[in-house]
Amino acid sequence: MPKKNKYISQKNDSKLVEIGRLILRFMNQNQTKVYNYKQISDGIDHKNPRQREMVIQALHKLLSSQRIKETDKGKYSINLNIEGTLTGTIDFNQSGNAYVTVENLKDDVFVHSKNVKDALQGDKVLIVTYNFKGKKLEGSVLEVLERKRTEFVGTFQLVPHKEFGFVVCDKKTINTDIFIPKGKINGAENGNKVVVKMTEWKPGDKNPEGEILQVLGNPGEHETEIHSILAEYGLPYDFPEEVERDADKIDRRITDEEAAKRWDMRDILTFTIDPKDAKDFDDALSVRKLDNGNWEVGVHIADVSHYVIPGTVLDDEAYERATSVYLVDRVVPMLPEVLSNDVCSLRPNEDKYTFSAVFELNDKAEIQKEWFGRTVIHSDRRFTYEEAQERIETKEGDLQEEINVLDDLAKIMRAERIRNGAITFDRSEVRFNLDENNQPIGVYFKISKDSNHLIEEFMLLANKKVSEFVSLKKGRPNQNTFIYRVHDDPDPAKLEALRDFVSTFGYKMDLANTKKVAESLNSLLKDVKGKGEENMIETLAMRSMSKAVYSTEPIGHYGLGFDYYSHFTSPIRRYPDLLAHRLLQHYLDGGKSPDRNELEEKAKHCSARERLAADAERDSIKFMQVKFMEKHLGETFTGVISGVAEFGFWVEIPENGAEGLIKLRDLMDDSYTYDKATHAVYGSRTGNRYQLGDQVQIKVVKANLIAKQLDFKIVE
Repeated sequence: MPKKNKYISQKNDSKLVEIGRLILRFMNQNQTKVYNYKQISDGIDHKNPRQREMVIQALHKLLSSQRIKETDKGKYSINLNIEGTLTGTIDFNQSGNAYVTVENLKDDVFVHSKNVKDALQGDKVLIVTYNFKGKKLEGSVLEVLERKRTEFVGTFQLVPHKEFGFVVCDKKTINTDIFIPKGKINGAENGNKVVVKMTEWKPGDKNPEGEILQVLGNPGEHETEIHSILAEYGLPYDFPEEVERDADKIDRRITDEEAAKRWDMRDILTFTIDPKDAKDFDDALSVRKLDNGNWEVGVHIADVSHYVIPGTVLDDEAYERATSVYLVDRVVPMLPEVLSNDVCSLRPNEDKYTFSAVFELNDKAEIQKEWFGRTVIHSDRRFTYEEAQERIETKEGDLQEEINVLDDLAKIMRAERIRNGAITFDRSEVRFNLDENNQPIGVYFKISKDSNHLIEEFMLLANKKVSEFVSLKKGRPNQNTFIYRVHDDPDPAKLEALRDFVSTFGYKMDLANTKKVAESLNSLLKDVKGKGEENMIETLAMRSMSKAVYSTEPIGHYGLGFDYYSHFTSPIRRYPDLLAHRLLQHYLDGGKSPDRNELEEKAKHCSARERLAADAERDSIKFMQVKFMEKHLGETFTGVISGVAEFGFWVEIPENGAEGLIKLRDLMDDSYTYDKATHAVYGSRTGNRYQLGDQVQIKVVKANLIAKQLDFKIVE
């Protein structure tokens, strides 16, 4: 390696820091590999002699700070053994503090807001760790290794009498404003909601620099805020033209030639049960009584894999989206409308291609036979959940006999599932009645009744049995690669904390083994029904659970009590279901197990997109709740404390699901301290206590549409 220049000018120093970042980012892609300076120069696209000289100088800076090591003369690798340094993903909270999640480290590392440097939400960072005053591990950000994102949504603020401004980002987790220089404003006016791209963040600068990509409109307006949510999460408004063209070319005909390759079930009674506002029907049930007295029940799923072929732009777009996203007033679909609402939708009185799981069940809901494969069906009737529920309750109406047979079988299966360890969380979901201008005029809750459980049980049966069919041979694992929906066991520490906490209310939990835990949780959820502590304990129980994800590793689904479980029943709106269809057909055709690593990457991508969709949906609900509560400013409600933090606590109004914050600094009667163990805040002088689950009287004092936040005040 050539000798480095002994003198590094101050002017070049910041440039070397930036090159150092590029080098670390490049070398972190393969942390075990060794590089020479030419490979590194090529890797970061610094190829001319002057640039390579700068790379050499940057390498010496990294060596002196022990960020890299020289394994042989002129050969470099990442130094993974720097004492106290770790690499992980940073996650900010509302206070500006952050936690870094490090692989194979049990607890996240706390990073105070003053030590986050130039890190932003979701970035991959290098941190140095230390034990502050003997407390738990803390850290400081040394370097941002990889940006999670560079585009954000915020409000543009033009500096008076200047030709530059700043974008104040909507999300509190972005802890800085973005400077917009002259020439990069792109038509934005003061106060506009915009999409901004961060273009540069020079070492030592307080703010990053950026340019405005899109003006969304005026803050607080309905369309502006919904489009802001779409932009914040990178959700597209429309499909690219080539994708729409690809979808429009699809042959919609049901041909005799294709039907001959399938089990033709068009003469068997078949119907759908869906929400009243559903437009895409991706599942149907068929039922008929067999001569032996058993019931043949078919679970028929739209055969999206027949139309969406790997390697096409249509499939690429579906994979990128990975899921449909349901905002309060619109759907961002995974597939173009011609597929989701027409070709693949199991609409009544139309022949459709389906992928089916067909079961022969006796009156005890015991499976006598099962079959999986492609079919062609004809839906005879479309029921809403309300119509099906009416037939269950009154035993009257068309097809009431068939619906009640399915309901009886579903109830047996549900009871068996709970006996085998399924957890019965049954929380209602908030929904809005909107007028023609998408303004909220009412709030209601989606509550699961027997008709919902009927569909749920047969979908669970199909998902479970498809997974077992692929994964087991004569009851033993066969190592076939498949995509599973997995749900890990709860964190023992969280369960112990839950047990200790509920014991103060007189409830007992047995944590001896997995089955005892499930029984205890179900018993607990049943015992708290209708009591003052119901909301609090149900919330804490849910928080003790792991999050369900997609994986090629069949670790089981704790919440459902299944050893093998996959998503198979919604390929119109979930890409993992489409993958499951393709893999099932591959194995039915006698194919060998495909590459697990490639499928695992797809599983991780789908899990990440699912989390993003859930966050976007949650934001849209918050926005609509704030909009609904605007007309109730100054009014008093009875609420329940739904969350507690060191800076305040949240109160939920049960009748409409709206949640607002009460800041501790606004409680003027005392000085309050947060107690994490009891999920409460205590007054040091008066002894007043506000605890998770407590009922309180509140007044609505502020409705901030832009922040999607309500502020409440305690009413004595």
